[in-house]
Amino acid sequence: MQVRYYDKEQINKLLVVNKPIFVSSNHYLNRIKRKYKNKKAGFSGTLDPFAKGCLIVAFGQYAKLFKYISKTPKTYKAVIWLGVESLSFDIENITSIELINNLKYDDIKNNLDSLKGEIKYLPPKFSAKKIDGKRAYELARNNEDFVLNETVMNIYKNRLISYNHPFITFEVTVSEGTYVRSIAQILLDKLGVVGTLSYLERLNEGKFFYENEKELDPLEYIDLPINKYFGTQEWLNQGRKISINYLENKKDGKYLIICEDIFSIIEIQSNEVKYLLNKVPRHGK
Repeated sequence: MQVRYYDKEQINKLLVVNKPIFVSSNHYLNRIKRKYKNKKAGFSGTLDPFAKGCLIVAFGQYAKLFKYISKTPKTYKAVIWLGVESLSFDIENITSIELINNLKYDDIKNNLDSLKGEIKYLPPKFSAKKIDGKRAYELARNNEDFVLNETVMNIYKNRLISYNHPFITFEVTVSEGTYVRSIAQILLDKLGVVGTLSYLERLNEGKFFYENEKELDPLEYIDLPINKYFGTQEWLNQGRKISINYLENKKDGKYLIICEDIFSIIEIQSNEVKYLLNKVPRHGK
């Protein structure tokens, strides 16, 4: 008898999972799909196999909401291993390990404290950045020569947790698209030593925290203003065109419309209303 791993009926579910270390985000998503017996799911904010922690997963129609959900700022806990050099700035591609002298705690703290605000940096070559349609880490693993463009990150706050030589543990809150491996290398340059990340954990993405895969209400996370709708839900169920006269706010922009059983995302442009997402169930199935 063939075992059925997936249910035919679609579910709509939003949750945060805790991705373990040395598992790719895609591979772990497949585990989550089998756990909830549903194939239609996606995740937001790829974590490197080396990293662990908060990964937002959405099933069914909720997977279409990622572009409207606020996922910043993001907070990470990281550990630097002093004296270790790695091609990928983590423990996956170590090239050498050396003993180095102890650093002064205050030097570490002061230099870490200085890393705040808008900072220009080069993303690591072992990253998901795309170069001519290919991921940078694919090119790096094939020893291909390429150059990444300088980019900008925002560091909102950081905190030195401990220094137990040769390990520096810190916490940092950053904008989307930031590579903590690059932050570690900037800090190491300031300290005049070499090192690499030996641990990286994402603690949260905006208001998203891991809480034993608790099912979340997407309406609490959508980063759009609510527009009061004076029509009937049946009109939305049929996908019929909405007149701007049935909306309280008539200004151009993107809005959330909430009904008893469903919600929709619309856009107003020059008094015309169009659906961006329609008939999304408010409660699961």
